[in-house]
Amino acid sequence: MMALAFDVVLAALLILAALAAVAGRGLFRAVIFFIVYGVLVALAWARLGAVDVALAEAAIGAGLTGVLLLAAHGRLRREGLEADPGAGGQGFAAIGGAGVALALGWAWFALPEPATATRAALDSALPDAGVGNPVTAVLLNFRSFDTLLESIVLLAALVALWMLARDGAWGERLGLPQHARPGGVLASFGRVLPPLGLLFGAFLVWSGADDNGGAFQGGTVLAASLLLAMMAGLYLPPRIGERLWQSALVLGPVVFIACGLVGALVWGGFLVLPPAYAKGVILAIETGLTISIAATLALLVIGPPEQAHNSGGAA
Repeated sequence: MMALAFDVVLAALLILAALAAVAGRGLFRAVIFFIVYGVLVALAWARLGAVDVALAEAAIGAGLTGVLLLAAHGRLRREGLEADPGAGGQGFAAIGGAGVALALGWAWFALPEPATATRAALDSALPDAGVGNPVTAVLLNFRSFDTLLESIVLLAALVALWMLARDGAWGERLGLPQHARPGGVLASFGRVLPPLGLLFGAFLVWSGADDNGGAFQGGTVLAASLLLAMMAGLYLPPRIGERLWQSALVLGPVVFIACGLVGALVWGGFLVLPPAYAKGVILAIETGLTISIAATLALLVIGPPEQAHNSGGAA
């Protein structure tokens, strides 16, 4: 009975948070309710037993996307472009969101019954994957080519973003300067949370081998920690040419391809992972991907280099 009551309250809060994000006045308020909505969606996924999806939603939907929207809101305010979308814009957003929800609901009910043979095949192959988490096994063993290409696409998206910068700004630091009030909430949290985020991100990567977690969840947590430290003025955003950041960006794909080539030379196939070595190789790939994902996502949120950036940081 208590579980049912919790689910009913959670569903009601989801609807109210969505309405507040769409129908409320003020962009800042809409962003805050969007972040709240992301947290509630993560709780809903956890209640459904999809813990990996819940972690990804909390890290990306509520965390990283929330930081991105807050950064965009701050940029609009600095440039004097902040404006209320008005009733027309809110109505369009509400109708569009409702349409997407109805389409997803229809698609869900139109799906055929889950194929038990697929699950049985996965269960039988899992002992040879080297890891106990089915999600990690699928991503890094059974369909590792797709995961490799996804890591490369993420890096290509960052390069495409940098191409939007003006030629004269390429030597500047990425993004705009951040200023946090000394002793304020942002400066305080910027000192306390990043170390905790580093530990939690590393735990998610290690746990992802046999339990819930993985490189993308851990990398997203690390990216949010990096962004918080930069927003608090504790760490200046890098320049495009900094070797350490360049190495971090390509580390994941390089390790992935190197392990694939070793598989081709030693075990007769690209990305072939024998059971005896699979877990160690997967953890090495996951570690490299985590660092690259964290660096790439953080730099995507910061944006291209800006000529208005100066060399000074926040106090």
